[in-house]
Amino acid sequence: MTAKLLFLAGSTRKNSVNKKLAKTASELAEEMSAEVTYIDLDDYEMPIYNGDLEEESGLPEKAKELKQLFIDHDGFCLSCPEYNGSFTPLLKNALDWVSRPNGDQGALEGYQGKTCALLSASPGPLGGLRGLMDTRKMLSSIGVHVIPNQLAVGGAYDKFDDNGKMTNEDEKKKLSGVIKAFVETSNALR
Repeated sequence: MTAKLLFLAGSTRKNSVNKKLAKTASELAEEMSAEVTYIDLDDYEMPIYNGDLEEESGLPEKAKELKQLFIDHDGFCLSCPEYNGSFTPLLKNALDWVSRPNGDQGALEGYQGKTCALLSASPGPLGGLRGLMDTRKMLSSIGVHVIPNQLAVGGAYDKFDDNGKMTNEDEKKKLSGVIKAFVETSNALR
């Protein structure tokens, strides 16, 4: 049985290069026989995390749905835009809501023992690399096995066509290597 893997980007922009990268990664994983779910965080609108709100109302419905997706999958792949040298507030907020307890579900049940692959894409030359360090640090501190392989795609606006397909063969080969390691690690650890 192969691993169930979740793919998402830390952006809700319609033409986000990180969405394109996450989608391409999900397609590669599917070709490698993984069971794949691709989601768009635009479908999981949640308020900014606030402990008082959580105490008064519990988790928002979309946070419950997202947490369940993380629980139901063996691993997840994040394509992380870089904002001011770190990851996006949208992604941080989503990850924070997923980390909260919900009924019988433990606080970190969606994370502990899971594998993660990190990707980023940016028009800049570093491809969002600086933001991946913070993302890796956060996830590692809550029990996620973040694979060492990662990819930061610089000059990303020129590396995808109008249909969202990755056109740069060198980058696609690198991405394939990261996803292969992700699938293999997820299968081994499940």
